[in-house]
Amino acid sequence: MDVPGPAVVLFTRPGCGACGGMARVLAEWQGATDAPALFAVDAEIDTALVREFEVFHLPALFVFRDGHYHGRLEAPPRLPLLRAALDARLAADPEEAP
Repeated sequence: MDVPGPAVVLFTRPGCGACGGMARVLAEWQGATDAPALFAVDAEIDTALVREFEVFHLPALFVFRDGHYHGRLEAPPRLPLLRAALDARLAADPEEAP
C-alpha cells in the first residue's frame, strides 16, 4: 500500500504452468521503464490473501496505484496485452479494496 505508482500483485503457486508463463512475462517487463512494481503471492502459503481477494483461478493479477485498489487485471501473458490492460485499469476510478 505504500508503493508509489502502479503495482501488480500476482497470485501464483509452484507447479502451475500458466503461473510460470505469466511470471516470466512480468519478469521481462521489469526491465522496462514503464514496469509496475511487482509482488508475488504464493497461493499455497498465503491462503488468507487468496480468500480476501477471492482468487479462484491462477494466475490472478490485481492492480494498485499509490495505495489505491484498481481491480483485477485480466490479460493473456503477452506484454503488449498486459500493458494495455494495465493502462485501462489505471484509467478507471479506484475501487473498494477486498
